[in-house]
Amino acid sequence: MLIPVLWFLVGLVCLIKGGDWFVDGASALARKFHLPELLIGATVVSIGTTLPEVMVSTISAVGGHGEIAYGNAIGSVICNAALIAAITLAVRPGKADPKSLRLPVLFFFLAAAIYCVAAYLLGRFTRSVGLIMLATFIAYMVLTVRQMKQNPQPVAEEEAEDMPGRKMLLFLILGAALIAVGAKLLVDNGTEIAKALGVPESVIALTFVALGTSLPELVTAITSLVKGHSDLSLGNVIGANVFNLVLVSGVCVTLAPFDVPRSATIASHNASLVLEIPLMILVMLILTLPAVLKGKLSRAQGILLLAIYAAFCAVQFTL
Repeated sequence: MLIPVLWFLVGLVCLIKGGDWFVDGASALARKFHLPELLIGATVVSIGTTLPEVMVSTISAVGGHGEIAYGNAIGSVICNAALIAAITLAVRPGKADPKSLRLPVLFFFLAAAIYCVAAYLLGRFTRSVGLIMLATFIAYMVLTVRQMKQNPQPVAEEEAEDMPGRKMLLFLILGAALIAVGAKLLVDNGTEIAKALGVPESVIALTFVALGTSLPELVTAITSLVKGHSDLSLGNVIGANVFNLVLVSGVCVTLAPFDVPRSATIASHNASLVLEIPLMILVMLILTLPAVLKGKLSRAQGILLLAIYAAFCAVQFTL
């Protein structure tokens, strides 16, 4: 029990330091190329913080455990929106740039529509669906880079001095690596601690896997808040959710197609179809609609999302 606790603490330190370096590098990248932090968060930062999901889900899919990859993708989206973004809003709500948000929000709901077609109409995630997801990811990246070029952001005088290119790249790479290693240490050893304390394995799978692979987003969000880069945090969450559905799931489904899992039921219906997928879409609507339509983010949004996440976790214990 002592060794898992020690490795758990090491993972926590890696996450904190990695998040610190990664946010510094990403914000420096935004200043260097005069780009909105929201878009940097939706691309560069999101790729780095989605690494744990890619690793866990790909290994699971190749190993014949498609249900883990499926649950991890949906669970991570819910966790990112209803816990991580919610904390950001509850602590420091503010304005959002609707122009920068529209593209990642549009692609998220496009990806969710692809997911719904596979889950509700086909009942199976086929290799063709996986290839469509990967094509959607490529289109998202191309259009986002084009949007960045068309909307350069002026740099304030106090931000005129940029971080050297090599240092910026080093911070991004080392930060992403530490985040990935730290997340794995926390997931693996947190699971061992939970088992030792008698927590059921089904609850471990629904909470530790999804929450554990979303820890990089949480650490990045908190670090961004502390450093005053709330746009970076919001962009990271939305971008990471797009990547969870089209990149993480796309890779998994292309490598190892699988049927929609039926691990739990609600009123004799697949819990995933009546609870988890609808909830995934609902929390993203609550998070993004006010920002896209009014350019505002409120503390009430954050509190509502946190309450929804708490209720969701409570329900998982009863299924």
